[in-house]
Amino acid sequence: MRKLVLLLALCLALPLHAADDFKEIGWESLVPKGWDPTQDLKALLSSGKLKDSDPRAMEALEKMKALWDSAPTEPSLAGARIRLPGFAIPLEHKGNKVTEFLLVPYFGACIHSPPPPANQIVHAASRRPLANLRSMDPVWVSGTLSLQRADTPWGKAGYRLAVDKVAPYEEPKRK
Repeated sequence: MRKLVLLLALCLALPLHAADDFKEIGWESLVPKGWDPTQDLKALLSSGKLKDSDPRAMEALEKMKALWDSAPTEPSLAGARIRLPGFAIPLEHKGNKVTEFLLVPYFGACIHSPPPPANQIVHAASRRPLANLRSMDPVWVSGTLSLQRADTPWGKAGYRLAVDKVAPYEEPKRK
């Protein structure tokens, strides 16, 4: 009985997750296999070069925006503890500290129009305010991913990440 109590006490004292048990993923992992947003646009764009003032170009842009805003997320990632590189776009400021930001796959995403598809925008939220996180800072973000959409001023996010750690981006070490 004494051994059982000791074992139980040890188990309760251990953290549920090791400090760095995040699975490193790439942005392609956020896109469900088989999703091709260009399929629906090919008919509109097959007529050759369109000028910006062409109503068909405007129709194609609006249709693309609607497709990207409703882009599907990858269900197998719900609850996954991940590590993902990207560029930060701060949303919530308190002085020089940020608690919410978007994580996007390439420099300039969301600042230029149109924003990426929803499955390529992650709404990141940190319980601890993060100091000195500026727009378009390249970072590694680790945390728990959920399939929760968010409508932000910079675009529609398909994912939400409960942030555990943010670090400056560094190239991965070659194996």
